[in-house]
Amino acid sequence: EVQLVESGGGLVQPVGSLRLSCEGSGFTFSSYCMAWFRQAPGKEREWIAFIGRDKSTRYADSVKGRFTISRDNAKNTLYLQMDRLKPEDTAMYYCARLLSGCPRLDAGDYWGQGTQVTVSS
Repeated sequence: EVQLVESGGGLVQPVGSLRLSCEGSGFTFSSYCMAWFRQAPGKEREWIAFIGRDKSTRYADSVKGRFTISRDNAKNTLYLQMDRLKPEDTAMYYCARLLSGCPRLDAGDYWGQGTQVTVSS
């Protein structure tokens, strides 16, 4: 059974940092592209970062230069380092396994349960 479990969310002040983790199990982690998404209250889910099997990365303009996606295949874990956080980054953050072959940056087939990030003073 494929499982993705996020952790690391919480309350942080503006311009602070957080690192999210997503541990995968039930599949060969290194064989899949992975991504992070987020969803703020009342808004649609937003793709924010992609990492390929070769560790190439892509970012949404809203987070480029502030967030860094990475992966540790030995630990079956995906990360999202978030720096210079803004109140508008407040959302539930989800990791996703992308479709086999990585046809799109945002086409996930399995999702975690999410971890809440709140940026507020």
